[in-house]
Amino acid sequence: MSATVSLLAVRDLHVVYKQSSRRESHVLNGVSLSIAPGETLGLVGESGSGKTTIGRVILGQTPATRGTIVFDGEDITHASRRRRRELGRHIQVVFQDPYGSLNPARTIGQTLSEPLLTDRSLTRRGIQERIRDILQKVGMPPDTAARYPSQFSGGQRQRIAIARAVIGRPRLVVCDEPVSALDLSIQAQVLNLLNQLQRDMQLSLLFISHDLTVVRHVSHRTAVLYRGEIVEEGAAAEVHDNPQHPYTKALIAASPIPDPVAQKARRERLQRERAGDIADRANTDVPA
Repeated sequence: MSATVSLLAVRDLHVVYKQSSRRESHVLNGVSLSIAPGETLGLVGESGSGKTTIGRVILGQTPATRGTIVFDGEDITHASRRRRRELGRHIQVVFQDPYGSLNPARTIGQTLSEPLLTDRSLTRRGIQERIRDILQKVGMPPDTAARYPSQFSGGQRQRIAIARAVIGRPRLVVCDEPVSALDLSIQAQVLNLLNQLQRDMQLSLLFISHDLTVVRHVSHRTAVLYRGEIVEEGAAAEVHDNPQHPYTKALIAASPIPDPVAQKARRERLQRERAGDIADRANTDVPA
């Protein structure tokens, strides 16, 4: 965990689902992580590793079986519904699906105004100005506010979803696979947008993804989740360029690289390293 003061601290988080009277599914097993103010933590793992569950617990959508979630010094693990609604001003989310996350019956202006309606310091004119400002920040034209989600592409809808998440000036945004449903050409644009907003607005981001290369591009630090446990954590570039855990190496080997020759060479190198790790462990386990 980070040595600096944390905006968010997850401590010894466990989530267990009961499948029957005799069977349990342990989704998270003692996860601890932290995010400092203005920092982006990338959380990476394959499907089923438990990474989305961590986001859901932070957002209050899934209860923790054990452990604590501390936000800005307050234990919010078992916060009431009323307190959760209040925390919505400070903790927001960007979902994976740009087509399902926006209400098709509401204009973009109506959708963007929702997070601002509880702010009594804003007049109606102030809300409209805030909407125009955030649309400009995410690279959308002013007439976007009068239109409906069906009139936009997937990449444009995700820009709008990001605008909705940050328009209320939250302190933490949970980004759950925010680019995985987009074309590769659009992914880089959205990642650059998130980086720019994070710097300009001093946001803290929890960036959840299955792609370690994407996480490196957007994160300050990376935590690797495997079967509900953090198996590696460190500076994003260090984890990507010098992975220590065999699972991290496997994730990197599976990441797409534009140059197929470079991809093959890197995969073979990592396979050799992984085989060496396994041999070393086997030798270590042999009794003298």
